Amino acid sequence: MKVSRDTPLNPTVNDIARVAQVSLATVDRVLNERPGVRKVTVEKVNRAIAHLGYVRDTAAANLARGRIYRFLFILPATNNEFVELLQEQIADLSQGLKRERTRISHIRVPAFDPMALADAIDAIDPGDVDGVAIFGPETPSVRDSISKLRGHGVSVVSLVADIPSSERNTYVGIDNIAAGRTAAQLMGRFLGPVTGEVLVLTGSMLARDHLERRLGFDEVMARDFPNLNIMASLEGRDDPDLIERLLPRAFDTDRNILGIYSSAAGNAGLVRHLQNHPQAKPPVIIAHELTPLSRAALKDERFDAVISQDSGHLIRSAVRIMRAHSDNVPINPAQERIRIDVYLKENLPPDRGGQQGD
Repeated sequence: MKVSRDTPLNPTVNDIARVAQVSLATVDRVLNERPGVRKVTVEKVNRAIAHLGYVRDTAAANLARGRIYRFLFILPATNNEFVELLQEQIADLSQGLKRERTRISHIRVPAFDPMALADAIDAIDPGDVDGVAIFGPETPSVRDSISKLRGHGVSVVSLVADIPSSERNTYVGIDNIAAGRTAAQLMGRFLGPVTGEVLVLTGSMLARDHLERRLGFDEVMARDFPNLNIMASLEGRDDPDLIERLLPRAFDTDRNILGIYSSAAGNAGLVRHLQNHPQAKPPVIIAHELTPLSRAALKDERFDAVISQDSGHLIRSAVRIMRAHSDNVPINPAQERIRIDVYLKENLPPDRGGQQGD
């Protein structure tokens, strides 16, 4: 195929200016989405870009203008091993990203407190950040705070728990309904054709990820395992001490509890309860997130399975997506999809490994 004069193999901004019949300064303003260019001129430049197949080297452009990406993670302040893993991943990644002109930091806000989260978002100076990743509840106040931040051109991703009613750019995390459905299949198949009850431990029904896991769990249990009755959720607020206090009350009744689905955090309280109240036939336990504690519980056969998501992938994906939004370039959905991992005692990864390539 013959390449015409207007379609060079490696088009440059000079080619765009020539084909669009505008100045280099105009091309630069359009590429960087700066004001002062008429709509008709913007359209001419964009048509030239499409015609030439021009792909901008954002890394070179950012280096030339000395740009530094600044991303902030907002995490819940809770006694939660999984949140600690996320914080460790942020700290580890921040060192390597300095070479890529990227600065990442984090703050902690009270867990399950939407007003505190909204206040933390409102306190952000849009001039100090390019993107914010938020792990917190979905409420009107949080939604409004995100809208204000987006209005200043800051990219926002929801992390672990989605906030779909907001103007966030993207959600980074597993499909929590599918995770709950997976937990139900494991629970039902492990228990078999017996009649009894299953207890569900959750953090808070204000947390969308916890609510979605419960919805998925209930759907499959009702459809495939009607022999098992699912009890009302015990809300432990990710507090191990509270969970340890709540569990004896559930077992003191005349209920025949055969399984426990721990859909949130605070598993230290569950483990302490199991240690202090041994049973001849322990309940089947399905928990979430592979942490040092849940790993040990799998090895000791206190837990039967753990449904997890890669904490390193979560943080790296959030950074890549925020950077892509800042540069106005597409993301790779396959690369950013967070997988639902299921761990048994037999397939545990190495202690500090288990991080998948992404």
